Amino acid sequence: MSTKKDLESWLRAGESDSVEFKETLENEALETVAAFANAHGGHLLLGVADDGTVRGVTLGKESLREWANHIAQATHLHPQIRSLAYMGKTVAVVQVPESPLKPIPCRGRYFRRVGKSNRQMSDDDLTRAVLDKVGMTWDQVVEPRATLKDLDPEQLRRFRKLCNLKGRRAIPDEEDDATVLEKLGLLRDGQLLRAAVLLFGKDPQLFYLSALVKVGRFRSPTLIVDDREVRGTLLDQVEGAMLYFREHLQTRFEFVGEPARNVIWEYPLEALREAITNAVCHRDYLDVGHTQVRWYDDHLLILNPGVLPPQLRPEDLKRPHRSFPRNRKIAEMFFYMGWIEQWGSGIQKILNECAAAGLPEPEFEETQGALWLTFRKDVLTEERLRSLGLSERQLKAVLWAKEKGRMTNREYQKVFQVSKRTASEDLSQLESKGLMVRMGTTGKGTYYRLEGRQRGERGSKGATKGRKGQQRGDKGASHQ
Repeated sequence: MSTKKDLESWLRAGESDSVEFKETLENEALETVAAFANAHGGHLLLGVADDGTVRGVTLGKESLREWANHIAQATHLHPQIRSLAYMGKTVAVVQVPESPLKPIPCRGRYFRRVGKSNRQMSDDDLTRAVLDKVGMTWDQVVEPRATLKDLDPEQLRRFRKLCNLKGRRAIPDEEDDATVLEKLGLLRDGQLLRAAVLLFGKDPQLFYLSALVKVGRFRSPTLIVDDREVRGTLLDQVEGAMLYFREHLQTRFEFVGEPARNVIWEYPLEALREAITNAVCHRDYLDVGHTQVRWYDDHLLILNPGVLPPQLRPEDLKRPHRSFPRNRKIAEMFFYMGWIEQWGSGIQKILNECAAAGLPEPEFEETQGALWLTFRKDVLTEERLRSLGLSERQLKAVLWAKEKGRMTNREYQKVFQVSKRTASEDLSQLESKGLMVRMGTTGKGTYYRLEGRQRGERGSKGATKGRKGQQRGDKGASHQ
């Protein structure tokens, strides 16, 4: 039940993906009701201008009942409507829950909520909604164009071997491919599912043109010096992308005693494998875009078509979360092979690998209908530091500590010729911005070090091409 306190909070925060202001119950307001129902639900405030100014509504004895009937006629929904007094005026709050029967139409058209606005659903949006409504994922749909002749027996033998090695789904040698596919739920009434074509097809791109990984080496946002399309089955795509990384990424060596040495990759291979595996497993195959790897001098970006499931947001990925496979059968087969784990542990594995390698924590962003995962070598670049509003002195202090490893108050005074008080204030500000951490409490032993000190930022002296190095790990991936 909405309260006056809720209303005040919504007015302060402004419109969002779950709050909309309208002065009257007109066509756009009805579309908002349907869009909220097709998303996570929301609140429509009637009597409020777009800028949050409360205009108020005039309510008669039957106004709320009439509005409820108007909404029901347009959308077949019956949301709760309540009037609230605010500064001498009346605001009507329409509380719209998420509908379990998506998609909900508004006068024959379908809308979804995108940020602060409503957008009419595309055919692909409607397909996703209908699949979700019947409890299916895209890869569980039959592919009528494909037959068993379109599958590669070698890919199926490879899959059998991996399953038997892992022991999660033993496959007897005497069973023929058709029997195996039927038992795995990849062959239904003699027809192949889309998952089977992507996993074992001779030429999956013949059926799904954009189902590939595109890797590019960028010197700038517009200058591409090398690119490669990794085609074939999903298994081929993961292995092909990893081959590219091993051929092109820089390495350096840490000697741990003669003749033993560890090979340190520019980016940890297990983290990259985890990311690529999750990408091809969880991408939105209704989207016509490719899975992309954009490799720049200071960061590596993996762009995957499709937003997160409604239950997840980017910030949820870095803490324990449930697993919501977008492509259920593909995820199941990857699990049997040991390429992913369950229980949503994949992202944590990526974070752990980067932390162990001394690299910054990867960044997740959901925008432009895709999930963007960025691996960085160094977050403490001069460009980024300037964007944080640091003074020239503070900027130089961070770069000084980056080179030396740490900085004391006395060193700050000496380097910049400032008083102890000024040095303390500057260092405290750097600490409050999350750039430095104070070690110790008082006395000469106190110093400041960079937050999340990175091994990767110190360069890759003696670097060699990854082709000759030996990978440190590069095992199976975990389920997002």
